[in-house]
Amino acid sequence: MAARIPPDGILVPSPTFFKPLGASSPHPAIDIATQAAHSVHLARSGITGLVLMGSTGEAIHLTRQERFDMIAGVRKALDDAGFPDYPVMAGVLVNGTDEALEWLEDAKKAGAQWGLVLAPGYFGAAASQAGLVDWFTIVADRSPLPVLLYNYPGVTNGVVINPETYVTLAAHPNIVGAKMSHGNVSHHLQVSLHPKIDASKFRVYSGFGQQLGPIVLFNAAGAIDGLGAIFPKTVSRLFRLVSERPAREETLEEARKLQWQVSAAEEYIVRTGVLGIREAICKVLGFGHLEGGRAPLRGRLADGEYDKWSDILGKMTETEKSL
Repeated sequence: MAARIPPDGILVPSPTFFKPLGASSPHPAIDIATQAAHSVHLARSGITGLVLMGSTGEAIHLTRQERFDMIAGVRKALDDAGFPDYPVMAGVLVNGTDEALEWLEDAKKAGAQWGLVLAPGYFGAAASQAGLVDWFTIVADRSPLPVLLYNYPGVTNGVVINPETYVTLAAHPNIVGAKMSHGNVSHHLQVSLHPKIDASKFRVYSGFGQQLGPIVLFNAAGAIDGLGAIFPKTVSRLFRLVSERPAREETLEEARKLQWQVSAAEEYIVRTGVLGIREAICKVLGFGHLEGGRAPLRGRLADGEYDKWSDILGKMTETEKSL
């Protein structure tokens, strides 16, 4: 059976929600009820799918059972809300092939349809391109889920998958796409437009909404974008506008305005990371709280930091409410 191909659109790398810290544990418990409610809100707001237990989801801070329970809880909530078979990718953030396969097996049992597998980065630039091909091939050969490649040099200690390596791996029957989360637009375009890559079998997603318009114009599938966790209707609207073929001038004019807003707001995500995403979700959408998560990401943004972004986030909030 051919590997299932993920859909075009906006997928949200969801942060993990935690309950307030209790007195009997050094760590707050995961909050599956809030996670499920936020996930259903995203589905109802036009988001194509979710990435759970990725880097934004702090999967490395959770136990194996917690990761399973989170994915299974969200899957059940989506099914109950009328979104059966809603697309869910599961993050895989480990360096060993055997452990990566363990995560993928658990994710399938919990209800995910794909694994978003981070390039192994412990040894940094010492990992050659041939070594990366070998590592991903071992995982993809044995994975019970179709695999997407995930390259994020900030997390993988400087490891960068070169465009030709993407082309080589895209030929694997169980590798069905990639999330490219570094700022090199040239790499995105070299992969999404490469004549040897069949876009119907290998989807390329940007990890940055700043690039959404131009990337989708040139054959990319969409974005796996943290801003969509806060403003799902706005980011989804932008995707629909830039996906329209043939493009109309009135459509492009609205897309230009939304792309400016999204690009400006994405700077908030870049500067504040997971803490900023969680705080904005709480303040804009009302999900979660401001007591923070697990160490070392416990706490909230520094006093006054969120207010620095009030202008652009305020504009985004107005746009979101208008859609």
